[in-house]
Amino acid sequence: MSVTSVLGLATWGKLRGNDDDDWVDRLSHIYTVVLLIAFGIFTASGQYAGDPIQCWFPAEFTGSYVSYAKSYCWIKNTYYLPMEETIHPDNDTHKQHELTYYQWIPLILLFMAFLFKFPSFIWRMLAGLSGINMAKLVEMAGATQMADQAKRDQTVEHIALYLDRWLESNRQYHFNALVRLKQRASKFCFLCNKREGTFLTGLYLVIKLLYVLNIIAHFFILNGFLGGFFEMWGIEAVNSLANEAVTKESRRFPRVTLCDFQIRQLQNIQDFTVQCVLPINLFNEKIFTFLWFWFVLVGVVTSASFLMWIWRSVFRRNRVTVVKKYLKISDQLGGPSDRKLCQRFADQYLRDDGIFLLRIIERNTSDILMTDLVTKMWDVYRKKPMVKKELEGEPNGETYA
Repeated sequence: MSVTSVLGLATWGKLRGNDDDDWVDRLSHIYTVVLLIAFGIFTASGQYAGDPIQCWFPAEFTGSYVSYAKSYCWIKNTYYLPMEETIHPDNDTHKQHELTYYQWIPLILLFMAFLFKFPSFIWRMLAGLSGINMAKLVEMAGATQMADQAKRDQTVEHIALYLDRWLESNRQYHFNALVRLKQRASKFCFLCNKREGTFLTGLYLVIKLLYVLNIIAHFFILNGFLGGFFEMWGIEAVNSLANEAVTKESRRFPRVTLCDFQIRQLQNIQDFTVQCVLPINLFNEKIFTFLWFWFVLVGVVTSASFLMWIWRSVFRRNRVTVVKKYLKISDQLGGPSDRKLCQRFADQYLRDDGIFLLRIIERNTSDILMTDLVTKMWDVYRKKPMVKKELEGEPNGETYA
C-alpha cells in the first residue's frame, strides 16, 4: 500500500461523508469530531512528546530518583491544595481535590469524537435499507448545478424517473387487517414502514433524537470524568473573567499540585510530599472552557432542529408546502383543481419519505434545481393513467394507497 493511499484514508472528504443529512447533523458528526480529534492530538503530543509534569524534589534526590518520582506522580495522580492551607499528616481530607483526569484526556476526547460520529454511522447503515441511495442521489443533483442546460435537463429527468420507480415499488400491493392497522399507525410517523412511506422519515427522527441525547449525555460524561463540575463550568469561567480572577490558581484545572509517595529503604519507609507543576492544565482549562460553550451551542441548535423536523413530519399540512412552493415558481398551479391535485400529489404520491427526500435535496442544492426537479416529478405524476383520466374528465375511482 502506497503512502498516498494511506494518507487518502484521512482526507477531509472521507471524514465529511455524504450529503444525505442537513448542516445541523454535520455540526455534530463532522465539525465537533474534527475539534475533538484536534484537541486529542494536541494534548497527547504534550503528554507523550513533551514533559507533562515537573516536580520540586529534595536535595538528596539524584537523577534516577527524580525520574522515578516524576513517573510515579504522573501515574498515581496529584491533588490540589491552596498555598494558604496547611497539610495535616494525620488528616487526608486535603486529598479531596485529587486530580484523576489529566492522564486520560487524549483518550476521553477521542472517545467523545467516536460518540459524536456514532449516530451518523447508524444513519448511513440503516438508511440503505430503504432501497434508495440518497448519497448518490444528492451527489447527482448537486453536480447538475454547474452543468450545461441539456445535461442538466437529462439528469433532472433521470432523478425524477428514479424517484418515481422507487416510490411506486414501495407501495402496498395487498391489503388486510394488519396492513390497515399499520397504515393508521404510520399516519403519526412513529412506525417506520417502507410500504407506508414512513421508513426514512421515522428513522431520521430517531437519528435526530440520538444527536440530542448524545450532546446531553456528554455533559454527564465529562461531569463524572472531571470530578463533578463540568455542567456549570462555562458560567464559572465567565464569572472568573468578570471578577478579574484569570491569574488566580484554578481549583478545577490547577497548575501547581502536590504528590505524596513512599520510598522503602531496607526496613524503613519514608514519606515524601513534593510540589509539582502540570503545564498541560494551562491548555486543558482553555480546551474544556471552549468545549462547554461549543456543546451548549450544538445542543441548542440540534434540539431546535429536532423539534423543527418533528413539526414538519407529524403535521400533514406541511407536506404540500415544500412542493407547492416550487410549483408556484414554475407557474404550474392554476385553479382550485390544480391545488387539490397538488395536495394528492404530496399526500398520496410522495408521502412522508418522498417529501423527506426532497427536503434533503433542497438542503444540499439550490432552489433552481429544486424547481426543475419538483416540476418534472409533477409532470410524471400527471401522466400516470389514473391521474390522466381524471384530468381528462373521465370517471375514475382509483387513488394511490
